[in-house]
Amino acid sequence: MYNSKIIGLGYYVPDNIVTNDDLSKIMDTDDAWIQERTGIKERRWVKDGSDDTTATMGVKAAKIAIERAGIDKDDIDFIVFATLSPDMYFPGPGVQVQHALDIKTVGALDVRNQCSGFVYAIAVADNFIKTGMYKNVLVIGSELHSRGLDKTTRGRGVSVIFGDGAGAAILTREEDTTKGILSTHLHSQGEHAEELALVAPGMGKRWVTDILADNDPNDESYYPHMNGQFVFKNAVVRFSEVIMEGLEKNGLAKEAIDMLIPHQANLRIAQFIQKKFSLRDDQVFNNIQKYGNTTAASIPIALTEAWEEGKIKEGDTVVLAAFGSGFTWGSVIIKW
Repeated sequence: MYNSKIIGLGYYVPDNIVTNDDLSKIMDTDDAWIQERTGIKERRWVKDGSDDTTATMGVKAAKIAIERAGIDKDDIDFIVFATLSPDMYFPGPGVQVQHALDIKTVGALDVRNQCSGFVYAIAVADNFIKTGMYKNVLVIGSELHSRGLDKTTRGRGVSVIFGDGAGAAILTREEDTTKGILSTHLHSQGEHAEELALVAPGMGKRWVTDILADNDPNDESYYPHMNGQFVFKNAVVRFSEVIMEGLEKNGLAKEAIDMLIPHQANLRIAQFIQKKFSLRDDQVFNNIQKYGNTTAASIPIALTEAWEEGKIKEGDTVVLAAFGSGFTWGSVIIKW
């Protein structure tokens, strides 16, 4: 039995910065309204005509992670790609990455767990490595939200939150089981699935043919829906529970946390969790102010930035935690 450890990190965000003031020109909102509710000041949105897609952004992040890991692309044994915004309905972007990186014909798995996607993807990669099936696994979280948002006053409660970007990590085998990923913890509560959802196009309720046949300009089924207050109330509870679950599994007290990287859903959620766990500002990394909520990409982008800034050091206890659509949530406990 092995542990897995992260040996390479990378991220990519589009150059196009969209500020709150920019949004106030296309919908009834303003900087103060957005910052008060979310903590977001700006986000990155792919420009029309750009070559950036969910897959290509993932490739760009992956190339950086591979280089930093000091391995060859053909040392990668498996690919796990987390996203809710694939380039195509099918196939998923994992195979696009395998082709774009010109990696030998390894397996490619797509994870559809939205905001918890990267945590779920890390758990999958970790368990493949733990069992000895694979040695090096590429894990990507990438999202292109901006093309699917309702950028009018009607959709402002959701559209101001989300941004585009990608993050990637290389996991490898670690024989010292006191190091690397110590444990992963995953949960779901499907009874609340439609509190944060995008219904169409989907085979269950509204497929493309239904949308075209109705030709209804007021049809909102293909825009994201979020019951914001309900999501917030559940998120703060589940975040706390799953972080404590991970700490207790490893015999750790909350004081053992050196760095918490929460999913960048809402700055108010992160601040609530920080206060609950009595963590200092330098023990929690937030970058939602710059990038908004990039869903499956948010944790790997934040983790990479924290590492680049020297805020994560060898021997640190690092906690990743996420909550999102599904409802799904999870945590990862790492001894760096």
